[in-house]
Amino acid sequence: MNIKNAQKEVDQWISKYGIRYFDVLTNMVQLTEEVGEVARIISRRYGEQSEKEEDKDKDLGEELSDVLFVLICIANQTGIDLQKAFSNKLKIKTKRDKNRHSRNSKLL
Repeated sequence: MNIKNAQKEVDQWISKYGIRYFDVLTNMVQLTEEVGEVARIISRRYGEQSEKEEDKDKDLGEELSDVLFVLICIANQTGIDLQKAFSNKLKIKTKRDKNRHSRNSKLL
C-alpha cells in the first residue's frame, strides 16, 4: 500500500460520504477508542485474560484498519504527509537501532 494514495483515498471518501472531517480532538478520541478495541482483542486472544464469548468473532484486521483510517484522517486534516514522515522515521530508526537489537541478549 502506498501511504500517499491511502491519504488521497481517505480524503475522497470523507468528501463523498463523510460530509467533512470530524475536528482533530474528536478524531483523537476516536483513535484512542479504536486502539482500545485492538488492545482488548489482543489482551484476550493472545494474552492471559480469557476471551468473552461476544468478543470471539471480532476481527483484529478490521479493528487495525479502523486505527489506520482515523490515523490517516488526523494526518490529512493537520497537513502531514505520512509517506514522507514514515520514510524519515525509518531512516532515524535505522541509524539509531541498526545494531541495538542484534546486541540485545533478551532477543537472542
